[in-house]
Amino acid sequence: MYPTLLYTDAEAALKQLTDAFGFTALTVYEGEDGLIQHAEPALGIGAVMPGSRGRGGRFDEAMHGAGPAGVDIVVDDVDAHHRRAAEHGVEILVPPTDQDYGARDYMARDAEGDIWSFGTYAPRLGD
Repeated sequence: MYPTLLYTDAEAALKQLTDAFGFTALTVYEGEDGLIQHAEPALGIGAVMPGSRGRGGRFDEAMHGAGPAGVDIVVDDVDAHHRRAAEHGVEILVPPTDQDYGARDYMARDAEGDIWSFGTYAPRLGD
């Protein structure tokens, strides 16, 4: 799955995803107006697809007023990932916590209100 998130300032969102959360921007497509139309920042074996709100089109219209969204990302070292995010000024909602089901995770809010959970829990797919 590749969640699509629209931002008022997609450039700032992409910077936060790469600088604070450690994503790698695989592709970034800008429109003639300089707005990010579509990007593909990846972390591990997953990616999200951020873009700019207000650029028109059916998806933008459908997303009008939607959000914030919540995204769960699996990371190997929750504490190191949390430190990096905190060092970049990310709003931490829940610090790294050991869960009773054996996972460790933390929760943060990005600059436009989307909720990000980073932890060790991974759904068992295909079993």
